[in-house]
Amino acid sequence: MANFLVIVVIGIALVFDFVNGFHDAANSIATVVATRVLKPWQAVLWAAFFNFAAFLILPLEVANAIAKIVDKDVISIGLVFAGLMGAIFWNVLTAWLGLPSSSSHALIGGMVGAGFAKVGPDIFTSKTLTTLRKTGTFIIYSPLVGLLLGFVLIVVVMWIVHRIRAKRAVNKTFRSLQLVSAAAFSLGHGANDAQKTMGIIAALLIGANKLDASVLDDPEGLPLWIVLSCHGAIGLGTMFGGWKIVKTMGTKLTKLEPMGGVCAESAAAATLFFASINGIPVSTTHTITGAIVGTGSAKRLSAVRWNVAGRVLWAWVLTIPGSAAVAMLSYWIVEVLN
Repeated sequence: MANFLVIVVIGIALVFDFVNGFHDAANSIATVVATRVLKPWQAVLWAAFFNFAAFLILPLEVANAIAKIVDKDVISIGLVFAGLMGAIFWNVLTAWLGLPSSSSHALIGGMVGAGFAKVGPDIFTSKTLTTLRKTGTFIIYSPLVGLLLGFVLIVVVMWIVHRIRAKRAVNKTFRSLQLVSAAAFSLGHGANDAQKTMGIIAALLIGANKLDASVLDDPEGLPLWIVLSCHGAIGLGTMFGGWKIVKTMGTKLTKLEPMGGVCAESAAAATLFFASINGIPVSTTHTITGAIVGTGSAKRLSAVRWNVAGRVLWAWVLTIPGSAAVAMLSYWIVEVLN
């Protein structure tokens, strides 16, 4: 029976990964669709491919950090199930509302909420607090870094091209470059976000004594089937896309041209590469949103629709407590039914 439940929860984890890709498809394709460089169906295929290919390029540091967020002695099948329920509920709710929130923070909030429901304040071990501190810091830093890099890049690029009279040639060049920047961002998205589900599956298997905890001491120690299944699930989710969020990210925050799209995606990709290499679970949503706002505000502050940005900010603030609350309720229900 225990083996069956482990398989079921792994399946739910992959569903979360799929929903993550569906929810965060906007992160990878919003700018390239908004600038009309690719049609929506072309964009999702492009993004999905690089989501999957990310495991070949970047290390699995984020997966190891997530696997350690809840102590292995506390992890149980019911806890992981409840944590995933909290994260999935929050992703589906915000996708339905068309709000770009963080799947990463929803997952962390869900796991911590389920752990709190099980053992109370004892859930906050030194490892958990370290991960939460890193995550909390980058809730602030990732959009700010994305915004700053996006702003600097667009200013530099505008200064370089402003004397070029052949504007159509410039626009054509940046339309081609946006394919590269979109691919780079999708690599960063796949690396950072797929690894969070890898970490959850690894934690589940360690808690169920199906996997030795020593694998977490090696960034490449996770079984290949976990890596491939998680990248496959997030890539498949990206192919289905979250079109309401694409509209919010690509057209409502600010009007993007190919030049701005390249700068926004490049800034966000650089931020994600840094975070992934250093094992920091960040929000791809926060990062690309900050970069889009940065490129838009370089033209003029009024180019950004700040009322939409304010709604997005509230979704960010409420993500961890919202998913944690649902996870706590889910865990208590599991305990009652057990």
